[in-house]
Amino acid sequence: MARFTFRLPDIGEGISEAEIVAWHVKLGDRVEEDQSVADMMTDKATVEMESPVSGTVVELAGEVGDQVPIGSALMVIETDAVEASPATEEAVLEAENPGVEEAQSPSPPVGEGRGEGAPQAETPVAPPHPDPLPQGEREQKKVLASPAVRARAVDLGIDLSSVKPAEGDRVRHSDLDAFLRYGAGQGYTPARPPRADEQVRVIGMRRRIAENMAASKRAIPHFTYVEEIDVTALEDTRAQLNAGRGNRPKLTLLPLLIVAICKTLPDFPMLNARYDDEAGVVTRSGAVHMGMATQTPAGLMVPVIRNAESRNVWQLATEIARLADAARTGSIAGGDMGGGTITLTSLGPLGGIATTPVINRPEVAIIGPNRIVERPVFRSDGRGGETIARAKLMNLSISCDHRVVDGYDAASYVQALKRLLETPVMLFAD
Repeated sequence: MARFTFRLPDIGEGISEAEIVAWHVKLGDRVEEDQSVADMMTDKATVEMESPVSGTVVELAGEVGDQVPIGSALMVIETDAVEASPATEEAVLEAENPGVEEAQSPSPPVGEGRGEGAPQAETPVAPPHPDPLPQGEREQKKVLASPAVRARAVDLGIDLSSVKPAEGDRVRHSDLDAFLRYGAGQGYTPARPPRADEQVRVIGMRRRIAENMAASKRAIPHFTYVEEIDVTALEDTRAQLNAGRGNRPKLTLLPLLIVAICKTLPDFPMLNARYDDEAGVVTRSGAVHMGMATQTPAGLMVPVIRNAESRNVWQLATEIARLADAARTGSIAGGDMGGGTITLTSLGPLGGIATTPVINRPEVAIIGPNRIVERPVFRSDGRGGETIARAKLMNLSISCDHRVVDGYDAASYVQALKRLLETPVMLFAD
């Protein structure tokens, strides 16, 4: 019997170590040559490791979440071959180069979900009812209660027919409170006990996000500027474009916003830039490589639309959909990540009144549209007076690196963006 030490190979990108995000084998398992044994995460991708030999696993480098240096032992495999010399082992390592491909997503963090020891739901014991109804009548009688009260009763495991309203026939929150106080002394137990505490290791993509966000906030003096924009005409334009789109993708606000951003950036090159603070050099980009902050099951990712300034709204809509789908399914290509010059982040239907987004280092600016709301506004009536009209309004947030972007420049840029968005016909003018 011989032991083969499988050392973590150089998987590119100039990295010095990789994180274990999943083991596909355990001690004592039999593995075959080219069998997947582990997933390792670098700064940009998850890489699948394949065994270069067949045999039995006798040692593993560590647990999920541990960092393994390039060239160090990842696992030891006991093979049926004759004991190999160091030179032979090195030759095997050179001959076997595990294929690199994008994994779909890191395995769920250790400890996620409930195991067999999790608390089990108990059947509620209803307290004596001051004025009980016969069981048959209680089942037939319709209990009056608001949806919120009904939802709360379900969460508490309370049968509404067991609650006697203090006033009238409608059960209110105060009646549930009284029931709980009364039931506490009668052995009442909620049908849904509190969840047990969980300890979840911060690993994989979540660890990378935590490290990047901490580095960004630690190194960059952020400032955020928010402006209100009337997008009534822009929304009308979007509706007209969608009505005649044919087989083209349906437009959201984002493609139109990207067109506006790209049209205004040439006059504000300090925003479309990357800052190497160690070298003390700001690189102002001639092209707009637009980062798209995308929420995925594995965490936040920022794929990049290359040369966004050269694409029309339909091409942008197609590329946004492609990148978002690839990010969420874990099939994003390495060429679609990194190298952004400015980032756009949107909470979509969650909206929000205003956001203070964190800059995607080493970029120097990030833009965030917020929720669109309808409110009354004053408009000129064309005769020197004013009239009240309905308008669709949206707050737009921008966070900038104050080391290289002045507040005046950021505010001036947003005002230029506001003028373009409030006059959407200019989006399509040369």
